[in-house]
Order: sequence, then structure tokens, then C-alpha cells
Amino acid sequence: MKEKIELIVSELKAKIQEGNLTLELLEQLRVEFLGKSGKLTQLMPLIKTLPADEKPSFGKWINDAKVEMESLIQTEKNELLKKELELQLSKESIDVSAPGYEFKTGTLHPLSLIVEDLEDYFIGQGFNVAEGPELEQDLYNFEMMNLGVGHPAREMHDSFYITETELMRTHTSPVQARYMLKSEGKPIAIISPGKTYRRDPDDATHSHQFMQCEGLVIGKDINFAHLKETLLQMARHLFGPDREIRLRPSYFPFTEPSVEVDVMFTKKDGSKRWIEVLGAGMVHPEVLRMGGYDAKEVSGFAFGIGVERIAMLKYNIDDIRNFYTNDLRFLSQFKGE
Repeated sequence: MKEKIELIVSELKAKIQEGNLTLELLEQLRVEFLGKSGKLTQLMPLIKTLPADEKPSFGKWINDAKVEMESLIQTEKNELLKKELELQLSKESIDVSAPGYEFKTGTLHPLSLIVEDLEDYFIGQGFNVAEGPELEQDLYNFEMMNLGVGHPAREMHDSFYITETELMRTHTSPVQARYMLKSEGKPIAIISPGKTYRRDPDDATHSHQFMQCEGLVIGKDINFAHLKETLLQMARHLFGPDREIRLRPSYFPFTEPSVEVDVMFTKKDGSKRWIEVLGAGMVHPEVLRMGGYDAKEVSGFAFGIGVERIAMLKYNIDDIRNFYTNDLRFLSQFKGE
């Protein structure tokens, strides 16, 4: 029986060695010898007719033969594939001067463009960029901003509370509070861009999640003139060198005096109008005290910008929801140029 198995293996070797094989002919040989009705496969049922002591040897001979034949066929197949590839390459040439594929790259989100622009501008003015947690403590979000427990001004913010003392920050002012404590009474000049959260109904001009970029400067002899010049130069950086601003008295618990800041815009018909863009003021003495400063020795100013508001004015966008719908037709318009 062993000789018969070896004869089948030798027969396959001979046919392979004859040459002139193709992948199709090689597949035919595989089926002829190892297929369901192949020459080696037809011998397998004979194991049932053998004495029990011969069955292990017969099984080993069959398995060894099968492994050897599969190896012969695979080796020959690899050689044929290699020859086909070499033949194909010999007939082809690559034009290295031909234009390559055009790979489309993504773009920055328009809000990211505004934030990066503000960061670049203020870093150039000597400011640092400060960051803080979005899940904030009531202490930093309200109390250190002169909004103590029971303060009526807290009604200005309908907040997302997580626990009795933790909430999603309603502004980026707590970043300033943390930075003041960290600075231990030293002069500071920072901006703090980031996401904020309030229970506002979503519509064309409001969102429950939005972005702010607040600024804070503290030092000796800081006065309202410094604030006004900072706001004017920022507005001209954002909207053009000839832009004018207007300051209107207002009220914020954390600044005194406080102002609303309007910027002059020109309509398509040539008429002009003032548009409110941010709030600002001189840092309240109580806020300075809670931040570790002596209000008799130092003073400061602060301002808060709505990033979406700036983007809507800068890019002439009429619906704040466009920033958050992930519509590539909208987002791909902003290349950061």
C-alpha cells in the first residue's frame, strides 16, 4: 500500500517537472490528485478494510503524502505567480513626472479658527492662555465671581447642576478664579477660551453649549483706559483696522464699573449700525480680595467674548446651530486663510 501511495506522489512530481504549467493547469493537477475524487483521496476509504494494527501506518502514509503534494503544488504556484509579476512589470513603466493623486485634507472648525486667532493675537500682546475644567465647583463658578449663595444675580444663569456643589461651568470665569489663586497676588494677563453650558433653548442665536474667551489683567495702576484700548485693538484685529467701538454702562456682579461693548458694522446698503459683541469692566474689589489680591494695591480689568458671536459676525453666519450640525458642506468653507 505504501508503494502505491509513493507512486502517486512520484506521478505528481513528474507532471510538475515536465514544465509548461500555468496556474490553471496547476489547479487541474491539484484537483486530479487531491480533489474530492483525486487519486490520493480515493485511497483514503481503504483504511476501513485494513487490520487494526495497519491502520495507523496507513493513515500516516496518506497524511505525509498529502502534505508533500500540497507543498509541491504551493511551491510551484508561488513560482508561477512570481514569473507573472515579473512579466507584468517588464511590460509596464512608471512615469515619475506624472501628477500624483489629490488627497483632500480636512479643515479646522470655524470656532477653532476664531479661538486660535484670539490666542495668537493675545499671546503676541504678552498674555498667557489658561485652561480649566468644564465640570466646575460652585465655589469657582459663582462665589469667587461675587455671586454668593442667594445672590439674585445667580438667576441670570440657569445652570446644569451635577451635584449640589458641582455644575457644568456657565462661563470661563472660574478659570480666572483658579488662576488668581494660583498666582498668589502676582500680576497676571490671561485669556481663557473654552466651552460653557447654560439651559438656553436652542434656536438661531442661542445654544445650550457655546464657547467663550474671557480675558483678565491684574497689576498696579491698571485703569479703564487700558481696558478701552485693549478692546479697541482686539476689535480692529478681528474685524478690520478702521473698526470703531462704543462702550455702554452695564452691570456684572464681578466687575465695577461694567460696560457692554458695541462694534460698528456697515450694511450692504452702506448704512452703519452698532452691534453688541461682548461685556467687560474693571475687576470688582471683592473678586480681587477672594482671588488673593489687595484691592488697595492692585486693580484689573476683565472681558468676555462669545466665540460663536464673533464667528457669526466675521463670517456672516445667521444661525448658531450651523456650528454644531457637522454638515461638511458648511464646515468645508473655512480654510483658515
